[in-house]
Amino acid sequence: MDRENSTPDRQQLLRLLQLSSPLLPVGGYSYSEGLEQIIDRGIIRDRETLQAWIDRELQTGAIRIETAMVDRAYLAGMAGDLERACYWNQWLSAARETEELRLQSWQMGGSLVKLALELTPEIADSISAIGNPCNYAIAFGVVAQSWQIDRDATILAYLHTWVANQLGVGIKSIPLGQTAGQQILWHLQANIDALARTIPTLADGDLYACSWGLSLASMQHETLYSRLFRS
Repeated sequence: MDRENSTPDRQQLLRLLQLSSPLLPVGGYSYSEGLEQIIDRGIIRDRETLQAWIDRELQTGAIRIETAMVDRAYLAGMAGDLERACYWNQWLSAARETEELRLQSWQMGGSLVKLALELTPEIADSISAIGNPCNYAIAFGVVAQSWQIDRDATILAYLHTWVANQLGVGIKSIPLGQTAGQQILWHLQANIDALARTIPTLADGDLYACSWGLSLASMQHETLYSRLFRS
């Protein structure tokens, strides 16, 4: 192997691992996106029901829209069309079904923007053009493109991170063992890959989701008597 020619790919991989790391200080681990409420009601109660919920969300839920926004922000950054990235940022804010989900996206997006500017100040113009508040999916796409991370890998990483966060909620709240969480993640790999392949093909007219269950759970979660998670 030509080590010199392989260096850019290795650098991309390292940047991708950092961007998708659970150590990234954006606070994703503190949100359940309504899942804690559903677990409290007994709708999700074991490994099978948790896996089925995440699988349905991958097929028809809001994560499809979020990931499509990651891709659109990535393409806007690549084309230097940051007005387009700003448009999709505003679109995603308006498309959020609940205040809780919107505030989560803004908080995580703001944290990622702050970190990215600390690490790579040269992207300040790109970030500022998006506007404030910045949704997490938009920030993720713009930062990934600025860091020259592969487009397809960016999509996969975003989906994998979301699934891992949802599994973390289930492991703590049901509760489940760590092995059960890894078994679910293993079995969902094909579903994650299938959605990742679909995302770049979605036209603007395909940006819809069936996520009323998630929306109701998100709205009800703030009144849950005892909570481990913020939303």
